[in-house]
Amino acid sequence: MARRPMPPATPLGGTSSGLNTKMARLRGRSARGQHCRAAVPHGHCESTTFTAGLRRDGIIAPWLLDSAMDGEAFLVYLRRVLAPTLQSGDVVVMDNLPAHKVAGVCEIIDAAGASLRYLPPYSPDFNPIEMASAKLKAFLRRVAARSIPDLWDAVALAIDRFAPKQCENLFAHAGYNA
Repeated sequence: MARRPMPPATPLGGTSSGLNTKMARLRGRSARGQHCRAAVPHGHCESTTFTAGLRRDGIIAPWLLDSAMDGEAFLVYLRRVLAPTLQSGDVVVMDNLPAHKVAGVCEIIDAAGASLRYLPPYSPDFNPIEMASAKLKAFLRRVAARSIPDLWDAVALAIDRFAPKQCENLFAHAGYNA
């Protein structure tokens, strides 16, 4: 597979992941012949949306939202959280979520001196932040936070666990030059 060249300071942004207080491990281990049992909450749960960008040296511009991501919320995220972290020449790569394509997205990113690229439809494998999001969710399932404040604290812990080398590996796995 051919590697896609990217400047070293490029953030890959535009992921929005739903998180909730019912997150639990999907698999477990038990002694041979024993059933694997674990407590999993049932009933009502609280949800939040996590959005962030990714650079080769770590997760940038994390944002937690107490509702689903829509176009208006995404514009607020771009203006107040992501755009101040962008540098001239950065390339922001996003998937095709409708919230990412509302009027004003290109203007905010251009005003920060960066450029915007959308991934081809149905190609999350080309976005390293998607793999980072999967790792973040695995950590949150292990922590099993059962309240929104605990969930937000767990997200902060998870973000700190992304070492620069791990982030570089996410870019390489997605096919970008290191």
